[in-house]
Amino acid sequence: MFDTLSYYWSTIQGTLFPELEEELGIMTKKQKQLVAILELVRIEEFIPRHLGYVGRPPKSRAALARAFVVKAVFNITTTRALIERLESDSSLRRICGWEKRHQVPNESTFSRAFAEFSASELPKLVHNALISKVYENKVVGHISRDSTAIQAREKPALKKKKDKKTKKRGRPKKGAELPHTPTRLDRQLHMTQKEMLLDLPKSCDIGAKSNSKGNKEYWVGYKLHIDTADGDIPLSCIITAASVHDSQVAIPLAELSAGKVINLYDLMDAAYDAPQIVLHSKNLGHVPIIAKNTRRNKKKRKECEAEAKALRTINWILPEKRRYNQRSSGERVNSRFKDDFGGRMVRVRGHAKVACHLMFGILALAADSILNLVR
Repeated sequence: MFDTLSYYWSTIQGTLFPELEEELGIMTKKQKQLVAILELVRIEEFIPRHLGYVGRPPKSRAALARAFVVKAVFNITTTRALIERLESDSSLRRICGWEKRHQVPNESTFSRAFAEFSASELPKLVHNALISKVYENKVVGHISRDSTAIQAREKPALKKKKDKKTKKRGRPKKGAELPHTPTRLDRQLHMTQKEMLLDLPKSCDIGAKSNSKGNKEYWVGYKLHIDTADGDIPLSCIITAASVHDSQVAIPLAELSAGKVINLYDLMDAAYDAPQIVLHSKNLGHVPIIAKNTRRNKKKRKECEAEAKALRTINWILPEKRRYNQRSSGERVNSRFKDDFGGRMVRVRGHAKVACHLMFGILALAADSILNLVR
């Protein structure tokens, strides 16, 4: 497939760009990046046609879908700013599919189209098709699993109060079995992929995460969980409530990625250090490489420190440690997504619309990373 992509990229450079420059004039580097992404993802092929339907035909959804890709690639803050950019930039407007300035729809039309794309999960469908096409009959070496905070402009949902069951006071009798409530990780081992995704909280709430210096950071919004392949290509994404712990999304995220690609190693930080995640990774035929969580285990922490000291003494780096360093690709994807593809520009409300906005950015980022491999 990568040989095909190389030929594809050379065709874009040798044929498409010169033809467009004859029509539009000299194109900027950003416009060339946009054209290559649109040509690779072909988002218009995933939009149903409305010819022959009763009633007034809607505005061209293909042009509107391309416009939302423009919004992600150019990191435009709001839909209103996008419309102003399209009206003032004739080249960008014609790339989307509108010849004249008056043909650009108004803000309400953009809003209705975005609601349709959210309901149909259009960017997610296009992203899945792109990944499946690129990685057909290919093996991925490493998948880096991580999450990033997504700030939203909406009120956090009120948490339901737990029913306090009357508990018998005092110590339990000798030999009495204590009631065991299975955790979400325990339940996920026996659930289908659809059941796992439905079980995850998705409403906006308050999240907390320790930064690199060990300090707690709080935000209101959501959390984006990403599986990243070698080459900084996002393979699968799940958007949950901000308060959901990373470990609770590891198994459904691994199932999503396993349905698209074949990979060898699963790389995760200490937040994913759980026996259920290790077991599931091995059941998929992968090798889990997970940092040990020693935060609440002093004995385990001392053992890890002693082992690290011994390895430094003999100047030896474990092969697993070398592979674990590849996990930085996940951090680079999080950074690029937020800085360059609209990850900090969430202005919509509700899980479905937030997920749609984020997936437009992930789609553009994935296409650009794939093209970077052959540029």
